[in-house]
Amino acid sequence: MIQFSGVSYSYGDRPLLSDVSLELHPGSFHFLTGPSGSGKTTFLRLCHLELAPDSGQLEIFGKDARSLGRDAIAQTRQRLGIVHQDTRFLDHLTVRENVSLPLVVAGRSPETEEENLAELLGWTGLADRADARPPELSGGERQRAALARAIITSPDIVLADEPTGNVDWDMSLRLLGLLVELNKLGRTVLIATHDLNLIRQVKSQVQARVLRIRDRTLQLAGTDL
Repeated sequence: MIQFSGVSYSYGDRPLLSDVSLELHPGSFHFLTGPSGSGKTTFLRLCHLELAPDSGQLEIFGKDARSLGRDAIAQTRQRLGIVHQDTRFLDHLTVRENVSLPLVVAGRSPETEEENLAELLGWTGLADRADARPPELSGGERQRAALARAIITSPDIVLADEPTGNVDWDMSLRLLGLLVELNKLGRTVLIATHDLNLIRQVKSQVQARVLRIRDRTLQLAGTDL
């Protein structure tokens, strides 16, 4: 679904990722680890076509990312769900409306998806905050809303950048459980995280690979996590 072949990326004159090769297969579950500043967020943004490689080849759904124009990128992103660390929202819209935005972009009516939307808001613990606006939310609530928005369209691939960074342990397990269920339905999941306990929890439920960025390269982590 996503294939990196010798991909490198730099910020200015600072090399960040070098000669990265990896394939994310349909239905796979991956964790991405590494110290702060190692390039985890950059890797996810490359997957989401927000950035383009300096060198190497990046293919997504069988197409070379360099060949995709603006419209093709927009269409491809409809098959991707992403949770950013900075949880961007439109502050004049309610939580329900923000979570529904991907449906609108995809040409689907939020009204016909109301049952699924209500179920998703309930699962993420936001049912009683559906009519609140983003400035009224806590950090954890914003993170949960960002995850709900990322998966409302049941995308083929879910990319999540520290999706449990601002929530307590019980809610972390609840949100991870939702991602595990999506994976069991055939969705590909890639989560960037520092939390080894969460990785252990998920690895007890699904077959998950753990990747680590070290010295600008991507490596398969050991099995002793």
